Amino acid sequence: QLQASGGGWVQAGGSLKLSCAASAHTFSNYAMGWFRQAPGKGREFVAGISVSGGVTRYSDNVKDRFTISRDDSAKMVFLQMNALKPEDTAGYYCAARHVDHPGLVVTSLYEYDYWGQGTLVTVSS
Repeated sequence: QLQASGGGWVQAGGSLKLSCAASAHTFSNYAMGWFRQAPGKGREFVAGISVSGGVTRYSDNVKDRFTISRDDSAKMVFLQMNALKPEDTAGYYCAARHVDHPGLVVTSLYEYDYWGQGTLVTVSS
């Protein structure tokens, strides 16, 4: 139901854009989020976007470098990642959570209903 893509290898300072394709079932009335998990570490929140697309949230360590967006007509969510750092190296996962309020952003991984399979981002120094 969620398919993430766009990961790859990039040098520090470079950019990548991740995409997440959702089925109709997991997009309408769903807040979306991106999480990441580095080797040996837990899964952490990266960015989230409301159903309306008008509210976004970012973790402090990606704020001002990453941008989350959604295209409702295409049922896609994107994560534009700029100024990448080696510490951004991780598997990146998109997630969906059904919500009643169009302006709600979900930041806790425990509150998400559906997860994609992940796409690997490697940033070399």
